[in-house]
Amino acid sequence: MHNTLLVTSIEDSTGKTAVTLALGRLAQERGRRVGYMKPKGTRLQSNVGKTLDEDPMLARELLGLDSEMHQMEPIVYSPTFVQGVLRGQEDPDELGEIVEKRFAELAAETDLMLVEGGGTWTTGGIVDLTDVDVAERLDAGVLLVATYERANDLDDVVAAAEAFGDRLAGVLFNGVSEAVFDELESEAVPFLEDRGVPVLGVVPRERDLAGVRVDDLAAELGAEVVTEGDVGGYVERFLVGAMGGDAALRYFRRTKNAAVITGGDRSEIITAALEAPGVNAIILTGGHRPTGAILGEAEKRGVPILLATGDTLSVVDRAEAVVNTGRARDEETISRMRRLLHDHADIDAILGSAGVDDDDGTAREENGRDRGDGGQSDDGRDA
Repeated sequence: MHNTLLVTSIEDSTGKTAVTLALGRLAQERGRRVGYMKPKGTRLQSNVGKTLDEDPMLARELLGLDSEMHQMEPIVYSPTFVQGVLRGQEDPDELGEIVEKRFAELAAETDLMLVEGGGTWTTGGIVDLTDVDVAERLDAGVLLVATYERANDLDDVVAAAEAFGDRLAGVLFNGVSEAVFDELESEAVPFLEDRGVPVLGVVPRERDLAGVRVDDLAAELGAEVVTEGDVGGYVERFLVGAMGGDAALRYFRRTKNAAVITGGDRSEIITAALEAPGVNAIILTGGHRPTGAILGEAEKRGVPILLATGDTLSVVDRAEAVVNTGRARDEETISRMRRLLHDHADIDAILGSAGVDDDDGTAREENGRDRGDGGQSDDGRDA
């Protein structure tokens, strides 16, 4: 029996990769031989022509793995792939068998296999490879990563928990802001646990893990940085400058850790953005370079100005994809997430759900879901 934990999420940008790799580090510290797989590669570098997902590459580096990319990422879930599915060019059964084969190769030499879901838990439905399907094929316990901003967010958590059924080890709330932390712990967690949905951690939000550095953003967009400024600042959200100067200034002043995206010829918008303390970068589109006076003012205020190719809407889409997929993931990010999980999550329960018994090093039976619920679900599939 291979001990497997599938880390899935309610939506994109929940910190799923950081959680997965940090769990890998924690398991390695406990003497486990860890493997990693992301069956559906969704975090693609399409803007520079690369098709491979960055997450398996990061896993290979940070967990010290020697697995091959075609094993770790058997399906490149790209727009081209999806079009092929719609045209009948992909066989779901064959794809599922490929995932199982690559998984078996990776799992042969491990005590713990970490399987990262792609996008959201429903991604892959058109080829019968949602994360529910993957968990069944690979006989995995499941950790569901979710965010929490308001009580309505529990709708999605309950729906996902019901879909995974007995395979669900529990929910990990990640990136929880101070404003809702008490509400989540005092009301939402007891509500879920009363419904039989264990909550295995509530991880507080850390700003540096929520956004992307300006220099990383520029690199991902292929943008030219034309002014000296604080490129180490963080961007968490984007504002589109499409109104008059006075309205723009009022709009920009209500935010923080933002980047303004506007046409390079909109001098009044750029000027307003420079006056707003919460704007950490300005991204200009349309191939227009601002005047020397504006560049000089940006230099004086220390605000980086980036020149990006494409129209405003396309740049907004690309920029939001960068922030929403957490491109700032690196050694430091994983180390910080490891500390957060150690302090705010039940690591024994999470790793135990994958069949790792931390008392004596032996694997638990029946897929490791040792929660007094009888282990293997009735419809569980042998991998």
